[in-house]
Amino acid sequence: MNSFQTALAHVFAQEGGYVDHPNDPGGATKYGITRTTLARHRNIQPANKLPKSEVRHMRKSEATKIYHQYYWRPIHGANLPSGLAFCLFDFAVNSGPARAIKTLQALVRVPKDGRMGPVTHAAIKAALNLRSEGYLIEQLSSQRLQFLRRLRHYSTFGRGWRRRVASTRQQALKIAQSNSSKTKRNKMVYLQGYKTYITAALMLLVGVAQLAGVEVPNFDQANVGQLIMEAFAIIFLRKGLKESVFN
Repeated sequence: MNSFQTALAHVFAQEGGYVDHPNDPGGATKYGITRTTLARHRNIQPANKLPKSEVRHMRKSEATKIYHQYYWRPIHGANLPSGLAFCLFDFAVNSGPARAIKTLQALVRVPKDGRMGPVTHAAIKAALNLRSEGYLIEQLSSQRLQFLRRLRHYSTFGRGWRRRVASTRQQALKIAQSNSSKTKRNKMVYLQGYKTYITAALMLLVGVAQLAGVEVPNFDQANVGQLIMEAFAIIFLRKGLKESVFN
């Protein structure tokens, strides 16, 4: 699954099916999609013109489109590290994209306008260079829980919200850890490649030097043509291996 599908599966598991809790300000909801959001998606105004039965019979495929258009795209989930995107997406679903983005913007110390733009992306990148992805996930989860505790419905829904934040945090950290491991492996492969290129370059230099009549210690008996051919073979073989690893 890609990042969006992974995050969406988590949201569907958290939200469940149709509910219409009297204390929930969102009213009739299915898969976490409120009546108001569904009406907006279907261009129905005001929202109460949309019968609750339409919410009850909404298909998961329509909910998926709504989540991608109104939640995943506003947070620029595809342009964020997948663990952070996972955490921010669930926050956006639970409390709105603007709230989630403003909380992240406060963490990376940029103006809180609730929109993901180049300034916010640059600040996130800078923060990730100073701290780990996991650190941002931890801080975002902490700030999210603090926000939820201030809501007047916390006494009713607080226990479930705490479980949700904890579950989201745990899964996001696992994804971030996996990203970190992959990055370290790729860096090692890349660094090891330099050793290969240096060896090949030295072999090539020795071969060219011997062609020019320069005697090189410890290589006097080497076959010049073979040495040059082997150097080129190593370079091209290494290039092919690196492309297969990073593509």
